[in-house]
Amino acid sequence: MRGKIPFLLLSVGLLGLDQLSKAVIEARLFHGQAVTVIPGFFNLVHVRNRGAIFGFLSGSDSPWIRAGLLAASLAALAFVLYFFFKTPASEKGTLAGLSLILAGSLGNQVSRIHPGYVVDFLDLHVGKAHWPSFNVADSCITLGAVGLILIFFLKRRD
Repeated sequence: MRGKIPFLLLSVGLLGLDQLSKAVIEARLFHGQAVTVIPGFFNLVHVRNRGAIFGFLSGSDSPWIRAGLLAASLAALAFVLYFFFKTPASEKGTLAGLSLILAGSLGNQVSRIHPGYVVDFLDLHVGKAHWPSFNVADSCITLGAVGLILIFFLKRRD
């Protein structure tokens, strides 16, 4: 377990960064506001996402959808925690990927419970191509998942 403490600290630090960044956006930008940072490429926005990652199902007001998202994210969190504690401390890449996913899923879960929505604020676009807004937690989940996929394929080549 001692070998996993740095990875747990990474998760806690990223969770803190996620919650702090969402709080700063809520305090500094009104809902719906956008501020251009790099013209034609990057904006800071204040979007309240009641759905899943990258705004999936965010337009639904259905309590069933929200309950389903909450249940699915709790199940995913349990899955990640199970594999985190089952993974040997020597598998640092796998633990790093799981730590990122853990931080991201906890960050969005905390927001889903209170205040009832996830604040997305990173807005990337090139010309007319526009990526849905996202946050630090979404970035952690995505980077952790990509890292785990790469590790999986690299191990299969051995």
